[in-house]
Amino acid sequence: MPARPTKPPHILIIEDDPVTRATLGSYLDSHGYRVSEADSSEKAERILADTGADLLIVDINLSGKDGLEITREQRALSEIGIILVSGRTDDVDRIVGLELGADDYVCKPFNRRELLARIKNLLRRTASMRRLGRRVYQFDGFTFDSTARQLRDPTGQAIALTRAEFELLRQLVAHPGEVLNRDRLSQGVTHRGEDGAGRTIDVLIRRLRAKLGEDPKAPRIISTSHGEGYVFTALID
Repeated sequence: MPARPTKPPHILIIEDDPVTRATLGSYLDSHGYRVSEADSSEKAERILADTGADLLIVDINLSGKDGLEITREQRALSEIGIILVSGRTDDVDRIVGLELGADDYVCKPFNRRELLARIKNLLRRTASMRRLGRRVYQFDGFTFDSTARQLRDPTGQAIALTRAEFELLRQLVAHPGEVLNRDRLSQGVTHRGEDGAGRTIDVLIRRLRAKLGEDPKAPRIISTSHGEGYVFTALID
């Protein structure tokens, strides 16, 4: 019996400039993607409710509900891929967008071939995360749901994680007792920063330790293996 053909990934473009929206939509369609277009958050939400999507390309400067708000809301609902697009080149929107959970950020005018490469890479990452399936880890009183991207402290209170923090913690808890070097950890983090993989991982580790209430001088959950990397040392129930 022949295998059932798989549907191509569905990309939703949320952009209020009709020329940019149509041009990008036609380009992605020519590369085999299913493409939907929306000129507002309201229309985008209807499309998502009706058909869903695998990846969002969101203009940050939409009238009404802007791209940052869309990112915050959609990230709370799922691990859908999100690429923000902006005509502004300052760092503030980029940093805020990534902290809210966007996977990538590009400035107009963008190179379509470069954007296509980013889309392919992001779709591979999100597909890989779905294949991992749901797993809930419990350690040192904390509960970490790797599918819902949710971390709760011993009192049950949710602890907010950026996407990079989540991806790093997910790698660590999946390999308890194993020393993971910075390069390996960096490969599993969507945003590795422009200041070197090692430094980016070190910053993320410090942020995770702070959120886990770790004593930086005597960490009990994420330990440092000097000269090698990091190891998850807490006992997983």
